[in-house]
Amino acid sequence: MIQHLASWPILLPMLAGIILLLPPCGKSIPIRRVASVVMALLNTFVSALLLWQVFQSGIIVYAIGGWQAPFGIVLVADLVSVLLVLLTSFLGLAVTVYSCMGDDEKGGFFHPLVHFLVLGVNGAFLTGDLFNLFVFFEVLLIASYSLLMHDGDKHKTRSAIQYVSLNLIGSSVFLIALGILYGVLGTLNIADMAQKVSQLQGDDVYLAKIGGLLLLVVFALKGALLPLHLWLPNTYASAMPVVAALFAIMTKVGVYAMLRVYTVIFGDEAGQLAHMAQPWLWGLAVATIIVGSIGVVAAQDLRKLTANLVIVSVGTLVALVALQNINATAALLYYLVHSTLVCAALFLVADLIAHQRGKVADRFAPGRGVAQPYLLGTCFIIAALAVVGMPPLSGFIGKVWILKTTLDSEKALLFWPVYLLASFALLVALSRAGTTLFWERKHQDCEPTEGVKAHPLQITAIIALLVCLPLLVIFGGAVSEYMIAAATQLHDITGGINTVLGGGL
Repeated sequence: MIQHLASWPILLPMLAGIILLLPPCGKSIPIRRVASVVMALLNTFVSALLLWQVFQSGIIVYAIGGWQAPFGIVLVADLVSVLLVLLTSFLGLAVTVYSCMGDDEKGGFFHPLVHFLVLGVNGAFLTGDLFNLFVFFEVLLIASYSLLMHDGDKHKTRSAIQYVSLNLIGSSVFLIALGILYGVLGTLNIADMAQKVSQLQGDDVYLAKIGGLLLLVVFALKGALLPLHLWLPNTYASAMPVVAALFAIMTKVGVYAMLRVYTVIFGDEAGQLAHMAQPWLWGLAVATIIVGSIGVVAAQDLRKLTANLVIVSVGTLVALVALQNINATAALLYYLVHSTLVCAALFLVADLIAHQRGKVADRFAPGRGVAQPYLLGTCFIIAALAVVGMPPLSGFIGKVWILKTTLDSEKALLFWPVYLLASFALLVALSRAGTTLFWERKHQDCEPTEGVKAHPLQITAIIALLVCLPLLVIFGGAVSEYMIAAATQLHDITGGINTVLGGGL
């Protein structure tokens, strides 16, 4: 069964989604919850096993139906993709556990939709061709449309319509770009495209460039890169916090697609099209960091603040994609894991704060005190310190690695001031948020309500996310070695092409 391991992170969520729709899971809430958590736990275990197998044995190429690349559909499990698959599966597990305390009852089919979204995200990370990247994009987007409307109201409907409309336009542009690239290259297999793109001549070069830049538009929309980021703050802030926590991984799919396409296909060995997106990526990334930081400072509630933190993280990640070197990619992978976990945890903390403060919710205004100030305050402080980049948490290691990586770049004179000022803005905004949420009271009789304390399972889910932050530091040596190995493998374009086109299971 080990030879089929690369397909399990896709098959297990699909199986889970189907099982949860059928009796007895479909009719019994307790059974549905137990089955959902068990399947999420199994998927996390399988994803960890796949990571270990790839780390020990090298890239796994799984040819579906026995049809070899470039003619068949292949899944490519390398060190980068399996890391992100494990991150997605673990996040799905945390969200599933958290939702079992009532959030899953506020709308229909919550648990199946979570597993179908995990299916789409894992598939996007593992696929070896661009057409199936499009297919998995659609799977995760369809699931996200429904999850966004979970416990819906007019405000959520408005945000959902904007989100759906923009993504439908993005999907259309995606298909046009794929059509252009297929017409020029005769293939959509990523490894085969990387092999053929350097051989283009004449007008085909310009057509391929048009297709590649259209893909950049699509990935920028999926990843919320300026100026296509405007949908994200309202969408994430209006969604249920448990849904927004799961959505923390979705922008990373767009960043991953940029990394994969513009490193492998249009990277060092792409001839006339080498690094075609780099000038665009760098400028847009810096602008995204600036705009996201302004959004963080201007936010009036913790959920909107966290949504803008996602935008800042996207800008940071895309800046590292633009550098196109092994050290930058390794720093990107470390920061991606850190930022996804901390933003997801902050969304869940915001949910508990909102429930315990009554009508004021998580808005930055004096109101009722929270029922568990020490517990929630500690969780908030840990997440805030990690976001700002203070030791001894993973945010500090990530920021130092990013600054060290960009130091030798000619863009350092622009990036360093922007990034450090953005970090200071985040420190100010989070300090203000913590002071208001935990210290300021509207009047003396605004005492916390004892009956709204968080359930231990909800706290467990948050702690599971937050405990990863110091673990990324404690095991920093091994984690850094893995990230460097993954980045080296990704940038070994010739080796990757030979592995994918040379055979599969």
